Amino acid sequence: MGNSIKSAAFLIESRLADAARGDPNAYFDLGIAFSSGGGGRVVDLVQAHKWFNLAALAGSEEGQYCRAEIADEMSAREIAEAQRQARAWLYEINRDAA
Repeated sequence: MGNSIKSAAFLIESRLADAARGDPNAYFDLGIAFSSGGGGRVVDLVQAHKWFNLAALAGSEEGQYCRAEIADEMSAREIAEAQRQARAWLYEINRDAA
């Protein structure tokens, strides 16, 4: 089991690195991980919404669908926080690229 946790952590770290390069597939994969508890993560709908929102903004229809689906389980405050975090993420990666 220790190896599967290490593998899952490596996968998440790898997808975070890809997301930092603006990879929309990585955004979606991270949304899945946080919405399902995959990759050794606990379910975190705020983080899931953030990543699905980023995927949707990049043109992912699956991201749009999943964002809407989990939004039904979230409070307005949680959604606002997820959106704030998505904006902050975009600001950081755009700032780093400049």
